Amino acid sequence: MNYYAVIGNPIAHSISPRLHNNAFEALGINSVYSRYLLDTSASASKLRQKFFALGLSGANITVPFKEIALECADEQDELAKKIGSANTLVLNAGKIHAFNTDAPGFMMAIAEFENIKNALIIGAGGTARALAHALKASGAEVSVLNRSEGRAGAFSEFAYFSAQDFKASKSYELIVNTTPAGLTFAGLPCDKKLLDELFSGAKYAFDVVYGRDTEFIKLAKAKNLMVKDGLEMLLYQAVLAFEHFSGKKNEREKIQIAMRKALSL
Repeated sequence: MNYYAVIGNPIAHSISPRLHNNAFEALGINSVYSRYLLDTSASASKLRQKFFALGLSGANITVPFKEIALECADEQDELAKKIGSANTLVLNAGKIHAFNTDAPGFMMAIAEFENIKNALIIGAGGTARALAHALKASGAEVSVLNRSEGRAGAFSEFAYFSAQDFKASKSYELIVNTTPAGLTFAGLPCDKKLLDELFSGAKYAFDVVYGRDTEFIKLAKAKNLMVKDGLEMLLYQAVLAFEHFSGKKNEREKIQIAMRKALSL
């Protein structure tokens, strides 16, 4: 039997075990998938140590460890390397290989959001990096809004603003929340007055938090935007990660059906 897990903090809310265990069962694979909490101060070496101590064949990595997940790997997929973060680790011949399935999973999830020319991403963690690169690759102009200037270097390819120097002087078609607002703390990812202005000129809103009606989502709905939470992104990135875990790259439809059943979608 092979063992897989999702590692993050917080982690109790994660439904990834439901998705992957359902797919393992549907494809007749003798494997089990669990969840593990890691201290938020953990380093790349600590994550690597945890991976091997748990006897894992693969893992999904969630907040706030996606950047150190890339660092802890022996081999890095070109997309993960370009983005600078990884959400999927796979053990192969004793080496950890890092992949990023967040970026393509996100683009699959927002397929209904047509012809996005510009987007604003709130937050500057590993997920924000994946989504920023995915949107840029699709042809969109991407801006990033973060609480401070401290992460500017990680977003040198994009227009980066701290909360102190940002003004809603232009309209963005898509506003994306990648912060833990609504997950680890209640409230909005930025000032309500600013978000009101941003939503007034937008068409679409996306929140990576799933399974709850966040304040961000509520406000976007009140402004009559087309809205999505992170549930379908979770689904699609999980399907792609499962392909890496199982090697079943020709079974995508079957994997997706099994995972959708787990989500009752």
